[in-house]
Amino acid sequence: MIRLSAPARPAYLHVVRASAWYDLAVTAGFVTPWTYALVHDALSSLGDALDWGVLPELDPWQTLYANLMGSVVVVWATLRIVRPLPVHGLFDGIARILFSAWMAYALAQGASRILWLFFTVEVAWGIVQLVPWRRNRHSNASFEHQAGQLERSAAN
Repeated sequence: MIRLSAPARPAYLHVVRASAWYDLAVTAGFVTPWTYALVHDALSSLGDALDWGVLPELDPWQTLYANLMGSVVVVWATLRIVRPLPVHGLFDGIARILFSAWMAYALAQGASRILWLFFTVEVAWGIVQLVPWRRNRHSNASFEHQAGQLERSAAN
């Protein structure tokens, strides 16, 4: 049986906290309808200036979902800033892969290319937070394999 163990604590916790600060900075504007309207206009203007496409017109449903997402992400980011744990990095990495999948889907459906900026960062944070867990899994598997060989040798 392979058990996951947390990556080296101090360095990994810096990564968990840094990804949380990024989330807080990027999503704080999504928390209220008023701030989301400003973020929406800024992103749409940026997309227009870069010829990457504008965002769809604001509507109550879009605003509601942006506010829900912003609220949850801000709370999640605050938890990771105040009390970072290695498992928070694992779950955040998984969440970022999910977010990236839905962003890729939206891009494939013709969403504004401004989404590429967010997609790229989400994938990067996901990789940075998940790879250390994979490395530990392989280290644990190798260690458990060697321990099993030693037990068999001692039994003979």
